[in-house]
Amino acid sequence: MCEKRGAGRPGQRDLAASPTAAAHVRASHTHSEAPHRPITSFVHHRSRLTEGQQHAWDRWWPERGRDVADLLGGAQPYDPPSWFGRTAPLVLEIGSGMGESTAALAAAAPDVDHIAVEVYEPGLAQLLMRIAELGLTNVVLLRGDAVALLRERVPPASLAGIRIFFPDPWPKRRHRKRRLVQPEFVALAASRLAPGGTLHLATDWDDYATQMRSVCDAEPALRNTAADQPGGWTPRPDWRPVTKFEQRAHHEGREVHDLIYRRT
Repeated sequence: MCEKRGAGRPGQRDLAASPTAAAHVRASHTHSEAPHRPITSFVHHRSRLTEGQQHAWDRWWPERGRDVADLLGGAQPYDPPSWFGRTAPLVLEIGSGMGESTAALAAAAPDVDHIAVEVYEPGLAQLLMRIAELGLTNVVLLRGDAVALLRERVPPASLAGIRIFFPDPWPKRRHRKRRLVQPEFVALAASRLAPGGTLHLATDWDDYATQMRSVCDAEPALRNTAADQPGGWTPRPDWRPVTKFEQRAHHEGREVHDLIYRRT
């Protein structure tokens, strides 16, 4: 999940107005993209690892982590059954942040395999620490461009779920085209979901929540599971962990909206 904001929130970049546009999470963004250059799902964000994070990285990354660039370039195969040693329902999380929700949700669903895509190395290292502490075997970490992964390696109708929690809201009007949840991305995400699979979005930015709902409502392959609820918002699932970021959002007076759409 994208549990970050500012320097403390690592993440994926936005979906811009480009055929290769991409996913993002608020934090490691720059505002210097050329208008027509291909967009990836991330901006490199240099941050040092703590001693504990470095130890976790050195110990666990070779076993539990992979680079999206290697999967795209053919150096490594995209092969979840071999990664997990089994075939199980597969959930992709775009922007796992510091791994708080990822680890908790994976621990609560041991029969489901989880792929966490992130670019911020301290966040990936922190997630490695969490899964080691919990003894989880159902989480694999990918570093790099989540949208390129979806577009070029994830087969259609292969995912049980896609989670995107708190993506970058790009609050300035002139930057809103950079937001992740645009029609092109939603169509791509829907195509990768198996029938009955879910797209779960959460944001603390009101106008982005409205945009998410409008865009997803317009996607014919998706159905709002809370269409009968006030505003079409999903009541906050009690199984979604409350992270430090979400606590801060509440403290600052921002309402969090959840949306869950099911693949028809």
